[in-house]
Amino acid sequence: MGVSPEAHEFAEFLASVSAKSATPGLDLAVIRDIVDSNHKASTEPEGVTYAEVDAGGVPALWAIPEGAAPGRALLHFHFGGSVTASMHSDRKAAGHIAKAAGARSLVVDFRLAPEHPYPAQLDDAETAYRWLLSQGYEPRNIGSTGHSIGGTLAVMLPLRLLAKGEATPGAIVSVSPWTDLTLQNPSVDENEDNDKMLSRGTLELFRGAWLQDPAVDFTSPEISIANADLTGLPPTTVHYGEYETLADDGAELGRRLADFKVTSEVHPMPEGQHSFVLGAGRVPEVDQAIQQMGQWLREHLGA
Repeated sequence: MGVSPEAHEFAEFLASVSAKSATPGLDLAVIRDIVDSNHKASTEPEGVTYAEVDAGGVPALWAIPEGAAPGRALLHFHFGGSVTASMHSDRKAAGHIAKAAGARSLVVDFRLAPEHPYPAQLDDAETAYRWLLSQGYEPRNIGSTGHSIGGTLAVMLPLRLLAKGEATPGAIVSVSPWTDLTLQNPSVDENEDNDKMLSRGTLELFRGAWLQDPAVDFTSPEISIANADLTGLPPTTVHYGEYETLADDGAELGRRLADFKVTSEVHPMPEGQHSFVLGAGRVPEVDQAIQQMGQWLREHLGA
């Protein structure tokens, strides 16, 4: 049984955006504008409204589904390798996930590299989380969600809170996470032709922009969550596409969650693309995965 025609169309769309953004000589601001156009792959989720907000000094966007459960919130982190994309590129996909979860989602517009290297993005994630707490949300009623570098931040934030001895969000949804910054997993090269968004070269550019300190060790558990002690993480579901350069990163995180006895699920999408949630509303396989994400959040976020 093959993938849907819509999945093939989505892959072609990602390839066209990637080709435009790879045009030689483009200014970074222009590249960011092109990458933001990935939002066009998603439909507008019906019954979801949006409101921009200042989350403790971090720009953010509420995605608010009709009938959202009061007292529950998602904290959502966008894709883009820390260098590109924004709350606007993730707005619709985050709205679909919020609708599936029956909870409002705060889409965080964290600072970008190279202007703001690591740990600026994680600092902004923590600031937005603390802002949610200041608004009266209980940690157990907050879901940490994201894809690509956002899927990494969705796990990094609870790990940072655990290291401080603080309460974590109640559940994690990590999609297409980048978990091994050494780029040694076989899928980085094996899926070079299959992945229509990422390549080894792109990942190396992102890594250089994000981790500018020459003393940074790419194997450090603070950087490569594949090497982190995951003890105490809340229930975590990992979704990734089998056609991704980062497919092995997702699979490896899934194995590590099991090793550390974290309540977890792993969902590989056959022929799935990196950051496939961007196809929300158009690709049947993506919509099915988003329903699974929503169910996970409904089950594991406290009432």
